[in-house]
Amino acid sequence: NAKSERCSVVLRIAPTFIRFGSFEIFKPTDEFTGRQGPSVGRNDIRIQMLDYVIGTFYPEIQKAHADKVTRNAAFFKEITKRTAKLVAEWQCVGFCHGVLNTDNMSIVGLTIDYGPFGFLDRYDLDHICNGSDKSGRYAYSKQPEICKWNVEKLAEALVPELPLDISQTIIEEEFDTEFKKHYLLKMRKKLGIFQQELEEEDDELISELLQTMHSTGSDFTNTFRLLSSFPFPQLSESFLLEDFIEKLLDQCASIEDLKVANRPRMDPRQLSLFLMLSQSNPQLLEMIGSKAIVDKELERIKQYEELQELTTDELRKKNKNKWTEWLQKYKSRLAKETEGVPDLNALNSQRITLMNSNNPKFILRNYIAQNAIEVAENGDFSEVRRVLKLLETPYSDEDMCLEEFGRQTESSLEDTDGGSSGLEEPSAQCGLTVKKGLSYCSKPPIWASELCVT
Repeated sequence: NAKSERCSVVLRIAPTFIRFGSFEIFKPTDEFTGRQGPSVGRNDIRIQMLDYVIGTFYPEIQKAHADKVTRNAAFFKEITKRTAKLVAEWQCVGFCHGVLNTDNMSIVGLTIDYGPFGFLDRYDLDHICNGSDKSGRYAYSKQPEICKWNVEKLAEALVPELPLDISQTIIEEEFDTEFKKHYLLKMRKKLGIFQQELEEEDDELISELLQTMHSTGSDFTNTFRLLSSFPFPQLSESFLLEDFIEKLLDQCASIEDLKVANRPRMDPRQLSLFLMLSQSNPQLLEMIGSKAIVDKELERIKQYEELQELTTDELRKKNKNKWTEWLQKYKSRLAKETEGVPDLNALNSQRITLMNSNNPKFILRNYIAQNAIEVAENGDFSEVRRVLKLLETPYSDEDMCLEEFGRQTESSLEDTDGGSSGLEEPSAQCGLTVKKGLSYCSKPPIWASELCVT
């Protein structure tokens, strides 16, 4: 499907583009590949780089430590904690980086070099935003562990200026602890629970929420945003639970969405070969890394077959039961927030403000980007500017609609094709029939599942 496209210049801005991988230029010969870094043996350059990075971007650490090993350990501890905190932030807003190798990890703990990135639509732990990541190495759920792995690679690259036993101890003591701490803190804010810290109960509540979102195929961003309108129990006189659950159900995946998500992806002949191999030589299947892929494909086939028998009403009823059950637990947890609080209205306002400042309303969904691309390819960059302006304030409560865009697109199709027949084939025209009236915070239309970022 190759075609000529306009060239563009992308300017990336960061305090520094020194990465974990910058220190791997000193890597000694790899025993498996036989490759080595271009500056292997040049420890003098490694020392200069460390002095520059710490002196420039961690001046407080530079001033606090005269001994270089102690200084380097303090720096490594800080970048370990920053990286853990960074990936916790990603997980909490559903951000997927796409290419998390060591060369795309910032030495100051920032998000950089996210090319084929994306955000979760339907909550899916196995979501892969990068179409070329066939094995799912950088899938959403794997981001914390791959970031930790990258920190381990940085530790190896800093030897001998920081002995490996010191750096490994730091990783073991700091990374998981910092990730869990910040993740729980952020998730509490997203749920508006900030008066009391009930670690075990809150962990369970969050885990069960995500499980409910996963089993119902709920939109990650919109579901969290919607929860701010679920009030404290004592303020629920005018609140209608049935109406709220209906809004939640509108954010769940439809049968059509689930069929697209679970349709088999492997060639039947290839699957058959793998199944034969699993019987004759399961160790080999495990060794070549295909067992997990086969298991996932079999799970998809099973779910796809079950969906053929399921009606929309049956799915909605199942989802309603799941959300009703979780909301009862959320209601009980919110009741504990109000204990001993005299002004519940003020507390509720504070809670809503907190939640809406931690749950974005707008994210760059692929269908929004595609709309902007299509118009820009015709020389009109107004939609690009509009989307950019919108994303400058992702937590804003403003709503914007694509109606104007839809009218412009229909008009341009009539002008160029001599009619509006292009609107009759949404897959060919990337779903232009559903663009009109679509909000920038809507769940993605079904055609968006065909978009591939790579």
